[in-house]
This record gives sequence, C-alpha cells and structure tokens, in this order.
Amino acid sequence: MVATTDPTPAPSAFRRAVADLSAAAWRPELSVEAIPAPQRIAPFAAAITADVMVGGEEAGSGRLVLLHDPAGNAAWQGTFRCVTFARAEVDPEMATDPLMGSVGWSWLIDALTAHSAEYTAPSGTVTSVTSESFGGMAEEAPRAEVEVRASWTPVLEDGVGLPPHLAAWAELLCTTAGLPPLPAGVVLMPSRRNPPSRTRRR
Repeated sequence: MVATTDPTPAPSAFRRAVADLSAAAWRPELSVEAIPAPQRIAPFAAAITADVMVGGEEAGSGRLVLLHDPAGNAAWQGTFRCVTFARAEVDPEMATDPLMGSVGWSWLIDALTAHSAEYTAPSGTVTSVTSESFGGMAEEAPRAEVEVRASWTPVLEDGVGLPPHLAAWAELLCTTAGLPPLPAGVVLMPSRRNPPSRTRRR
C-alpha cells in the first residue's frame, strides 16, 4: 500500500517505481502481499511483505519498503531508498558460527551484484539468535534464527530501474531460507496478486 505524507500528488518517478513493484515477477516459493507503508520516514512510501513457502510450510519471511523523497536525502545519497529485513530459521550450528554476520551480509551484496542492481550507500545488520528449552519444555529441539536488516539506495533514472532490486530482494529472502538461486535462463511470470494500492494520507 502506498502512503504519502506530502499534500502534493505523488511524483511521476515514484509512480513509475510503484508500477514496477506492482508488476514484479516472483519465485513460486514467495507469497507476496502489499502492506501499509510507513508514513513518517519519507514523503512517499510503498511496502510489501513476503513469506517463503517450502512444502506447504513457512521457511522464512521478509518485508521491503520503498521510500522516496523528491528533495533528496543526504544519508541516502539519492531520492529513493530500499529498506528490508529477511528472517528464517537456521541450524543452531550455523547461527553460532562467528562468520554468520559476514555471510549473511554477503547474501544481500551478492544478490544485488548477481542481478546487476546498481546501488549506493548500503548499510545494515545481521542478527543470529539461538534458543534452548529446559524443564517441561526440555524435549523441544534447540532453535536458531537469522535476521538480515538492511537498506540501500537504488540508482534509478526518473524512477525506472527497480526490477533488478526486487529480484535481488527475492533472492535474499530465498537464500536466507536455504533455497538455491534459480537456474540461469528461468523466466518468471509477473504476479497479479495483491498489487500495492495507491492511497493518500489525509
């Protein structure tokens, strides 16, 4: 869902980017839906959420927010910003690996590079958590989770050029959930389900 904190109509660059977001093609393992966008971070925003489904069960989840400030933002080094998180359960041994942070961050950078998504000013964190049950819950197996929170500035030309970033985001979610990249040459069909709607904040 699109949110605005600016009384003027959404600029054409933002509308073009949202159109690409609405028409994006997703892997069949991803269940993607539009969600209300944050209203105080930037004048214009759109957001989607996704679940990674494997064998009928959720293997991971994530969210992507597209921000736009026509006046530009010094921290972003541009007028657009992609903000995301990706979360999935992993093997406990993986979560306690001291290299988990750098590996998790590489999932994003490698995905952006693989899809030729031009970007600047990336930043983020990788968090891994483990839990072990005791007492009456002692029979439950240890659990571990990894979460990648990141943002980057997509280099767009008047709002054009978002699809590679969407493909990279989808790959980040699937990689976090343990799915391999799609084979080269596989073409995805655009999804028509739950495109982001265009609403204005009063």
